[in-house]
Amino acid sequence: MWSRRLGRLRPVGCGVEELRRRRREREAALRKARREQQLVSKRLLRDDAPEGAGEGCVVAILGEAEVQQFLRLAQRGTEEKERERALVSLRRGLQHPETQQTFIRLEGSMRILVGLLTSNQALLQLEAARCLHELSHSEQSVVAEACLPATSYLLTYLSGHSSDFIELCLYTLGNLIVESEAVRRQLLPQGIVPALAACIQSPHVAVLEALGYALSQLLQAKEAPEKIIPSSILGSTLPQHMLQLLQPGPKLNPGVAVEFAWCLHYIICSQVNNALLISHGALSTLGLLLLDLAGAVQRTEDAGLELLACPVLRCLSNLLTEAAVETVGGQMQLRDERVMAALFILLQFFLQKQPSLLLEGLWLLNNLTANCPSFCTSLLSLHLIEPLLELLPVSNVVSIMVLTVLCNVAEKGPAYCQQLWPGPLLPSLLNMLAFSDTEVVGQSLELLHLLFLYQPEAIQAFLQQSGLKALERHQEEAQLQDRVRALCWTALHG
Repeated sequence: MWSRRLGRLRPVGCGVEELRRRRREREAALRKARREQQLVSKRLLRDDAPEGAGEGCVVAILGEAEVQQFLRLAQRGTEEKERERALVSLRRGLQHPETQQTFIRLEGSMRILVGLLTSNQALLQLEAARCLHELSHSEQSVVAEACLPATSYLLTYLSGHSSDFIELCLYTLGNLIVESEAVRRQLLPQGIVPALAACIQSPHVAVLEALGYALSQLLQAKEAPEKIIPSSILGSTLPQHMLQLLQPGPKLNPGVAVEFAWCLHYIICSQVNNALLISHGALSTLGLLLLDLAGAVQRTEDAGLELLACPVLRCLSNLLTEAAVETVGGQMQLRDERVMAALFILLQFFLQKQPSLLLEGLWLLNNLTANCPSFCTSLLSLHLIEPLLELLPVSNVVSIMVLTVLCNVAEKGPAYCQQLWPGPLLPSLLNMLAFSDTEVVGQSLELLHLLFLYQPEAIQAFLQQSGLKALERHQEEAQLQDRVRALCWTALHG
């Protein structure tokens, strides 16, 4: 998942600045990898079943004649109920890709559907919108592009009064946005961003959740960092309202928070203007949300908490890499100990319930400790080194992240290394040297180098515990041999 580029330890000319430079290079590669991880999906709203059918009933695929018949009845039926039933039958048939293809091939079919969508009969409007929603869920871009004539009307209806209808329009637009660049090119001039910005003030939770979904789809477009986020999104009121919806408290809705946390994640990953988000209080809001999540995992066994924890951790991690954090650091408005304690509560929860999220928590811990001595102090004063070392056996990737965090602490100087030593650190490092994974061993060598540099008594303990023998097994490995020789030389000559 993450790629690394390891530097080499040399007997001379390898000081703390060189180690920092290497770590910055590795972290840049890691951040790039994280930006490339995107969640693209579509959502389908279906809340009914075929009339008179039992569970497991399969809706039939419609042929061309049947599609034409249902469209004709929907358009010209003598009774509203008859017209509505025709649209319901058409909608159910459109659940099949084959019927979708048949529909878009028929000349005038979309024109008729748009006409029904814009009729003055609410039930027909709703069923026409549901038909469009089925089409929007297609995996084929040609089907999404066939819906282009309906998009301006879907946008118009976002300012309507029916929350259910607005929700349906938002999910349909979200599905269409992600499928085709042609759809996005049409929607942006039609005013989708202002329409979404107006919706974000809705009092209806279902509308807000649907809005978050639609916005997240737009933000994942490949052209978003250059053409959508800089002017349209950051120039609107959306970021401020998103942060308000992420504020912890009794009004926080988990479903809404998850959607907008992912939206915030995509904006941050674009790296367009994260300083603006920080100035709006993003760090403070996310930090408080982190504390809230830590409290929640202590009160409940709800496995759904990871759905919010993941984007919150990613947002914080990536924001902390911004230079602007140093100039507006007070925006965090949290004591370091609280943040560190909350993070370790989450790490323990992930270890037991969601091991895949351990890396997200460790990535945040890495960014907290990389340039901030006070967070390193908190890690030591709260006696969290041992719980951190207990994560080493989980996997090679987790081991590398744990060792990187320990390097962040050790590079802060003699006072920090003195608190790391003595304890279980050296036995743990010797165990790591028994690994065959080059990156795990390389990171262990880097940590040992820092300890030898700032805590000379560590050298004697290393020699007494057969450290040289542990190094010997790696002295012929091309990627490690220079660092192994450098460390042996330091151990023997001081």
